[in-house]
Parts: sequence; C-alpha cells; structure tokens
Amino acid sequence: MSEGEGAELPMNFREAIDAVERERKTLVVYGGDSNTDLAEQFETKNVTVKYKRLRSVGPNEFLVIRDEDGFQGAIGLTALREFLTPPVLVPWHDDFDPSSFRDLRTLLDETLFTSFDRRQMLATSREIEDRAWRIAVGSLHVGFQAFSAFQDQMDLYRRLALETNLDIHIYGRADWQPPRIPNTTFCARTAGEIGQVWFLVYDGGGDDDQKCALVAEERDDGEFFGFWTYNPTTVDELLDHLVETYG
Repeated sequence: MSEGEGAELPMNFREAIDAVERERKTLVVYGGDSNTDLAEQFETKNVTVKYKRLRSVGPNEFLVIRDEDGFQGAIGLTALREFLTPPVLVPWHDDFDPSSFRDLRTLLDETLFTSFDRRQMLATSREIEDRAWRIAVGSLHVGFQAFSAFQDQMDLYRRLALETNLDIHIYGRADWQPPRIPNTTFCARTAGEIGQVWFLVYDGGGDDDQKCALVAEERDDGEFFGFWTYNPTTVDELLDHLVETYG
C-alpha cells in the first residue's frame, strides 16, 4: 500500500452476499418425478439447478452438489426435506442434535438460499448458537434487525451469557430498551444494514474449525435471502467489518 493510501475496508454484509453469488454451484436432482420443488429454495444467481430422471431410484431420490472444483457431495432428498422443515430447539434441549444436519449444512456452505422463512432461519441460527454454547469462549455477534425482535430470544442469550465465557454483541434498531445482561454489549443503530440484515457471526473461540456465520437479508416480508458459511476467511472478514464499522 502506498504512502497516504487508505486501508481497504472489509466487506460489508451485502458485499458478502454479492461475493457468494459469484461462486457458481450446480445442483442436480436425481429422482423419478420431475415435479419436485425442493431445488427452488436454492435456485438463485449462483446456482444452476438440473433434473435427471432415474426410473429405478424409487424412494432414494438425491441431490448432487458440484462447483468449479467438481463433485462436492450428495444429499438424500428425504434429509433435505427434513432440513427445510426443521425443529427449533435451544442448544441445551435434550432432543437437540447438533450433528443431525451438520454434514448437509457443510455441503451447502456458501450456497445462496432465496426463500427461508423465520422458522428455518431460527433453526440454522441454533446450530451456530450451539457451537458457541459448547466451546463457551470467544465472541458471538448477533444482528436481530431490531431490539424488539431480541425479546423472544432474551432468555436464551441470558443463559449463554451467564453459563459461558462468551463475549456477546447484540445489534439492532433501537426500538426497545433491552435489560442489562452480563458479558453482553448492545449496539443500537437507527438506519443502515443493521435494520435489514439478520446475522450471527461466531469467531470459534480461537479455533478456525469452529468459526461459522449466517448472513441473511430480508428482501420480502418474512422471507430471507443469504447464506451460511464455515469458511474461516469469510468469517474473519465479517468480524473485521463488525469491529471496523461498529466498534
């Protein structure tokens, strides 16, 4: 960098979504019925969806994921259907199984989704919260769009704060005054991306393998467009943006 030249700013949330759009993937559905609508969840600018009919596949329909490097993995359509209608449980619930969709989420890492509703967003958020709960150290940054939306999740985050050594940062429009919670910082904003984006960014507590993030923009009422990622570089860039922009 030449003398007097300013440092390049880390990408913001919208730029992160745009960057994922440029990474093209192909989803190939193998099944006996071409009328499936499962792939429509991911039919976006960075995904080509194809359908191949296999008369002998029976109930074992599956989805193959490819990118520029070739074959990345396969997902059974039954598992994918369950993933698209997930249970929403707190991390410490007896029935919470953090491994149930982990392989599937890893295969779909940085693949855009276009029509996740709030239930699906909450279920995906729980996987990130579970990582933070189990590792119990590091920083967790969460954007609720508005502080009023944090009210329903307040008991969960109070327990995360009290029973771990996490440094928690909550972002949102200042439309409600949240109570004091130990180890929790509230960052209020009245305009800009904070009010438009739902996000969770966990730094992994010093372990790159545990870094993860979810970024989603609400483009229609109750419908979200975005991605999740386990890529440490992407997570670090999102963390840098939060620190540089909001302190």
